[in-house]
Amino acid sequence: MRLTVGTKLIAGLAILVLLAATYWVLQRSGALALILDGNALRQWIGDLGIWGPIAIIGLMTMAILASPIPSAPIALAAGAAYGHTWGTIYVLLGAEAGALAAFGVARLVGYDVLQRWFGDRLSLGLLGSQNTLTGIVFASRLLPFVSFDLISYAAGLTVLSFWRFAIATLAGIIPASFLLAHFGSEMAMGETDRILFSALAVGAITLIPIAVKLVRDRRNRKNQECK
Repeated sequence: MRLTVGTKLIAGLAILVLLAATYWVLQRSGALALILDGNALRQWIGDLGIWGPIAIIGLMTMAILASPIPSAPIALAAGAAYGHTWGTIYVLLGAEAGALAAFGVARLVGYDVLQRWFGDRLSLGLLGSQNTLTGIVFASRLLPFVSFDLISYAAGLTVLSFWRFAIATLAGIIPASFLLAHFGSEMAMGETDRILFSALAVGAITLIPIAVKLVRDRRNRKNQECK
């Protein structure tokens, strides 16, 4: 049975209320303070035993759905508790699950509303190109200063297919996930030299898409001058 636009709007409002209530409970219960305290979070995850990885995945998912909850401390704690390899895997699973959930919520709630307002104009130009949208999502995942949560929700409002979004997100978050987990692992061992190297690596990854764009623009300008 196809849901009406009104039903989807009600569902969207209910989801927003649920996320806001979750954030309020986390704040009032002290759980949010625990997330912000790296050492305490690592200890708590370690005390959970085999449930620790599930807690990391769940926290990462929640941090993306409820944007005010920071995800970086969770990723660092994952690396500190499980090392850079398994820590990366758990961070990847949680980030991907959160991104897909945010994408799904936006697609369910907002896409039909925008389609009703803008009609075919929603699919024109860059917003109608699957390849362009896939590239935008992938590039945004490489830039730590671009909101991961916002891009996930915004992508659900476009014509981008679910599987393209999933693949672009997974490919794009691998470097940052590894570096954050590795950073957390080195912090736990007190390796200051390696921490500095990890920070520089994060900066280098940030510059990759910018450098690619500059090279592409320069090449395009030369081609136009040749004509």
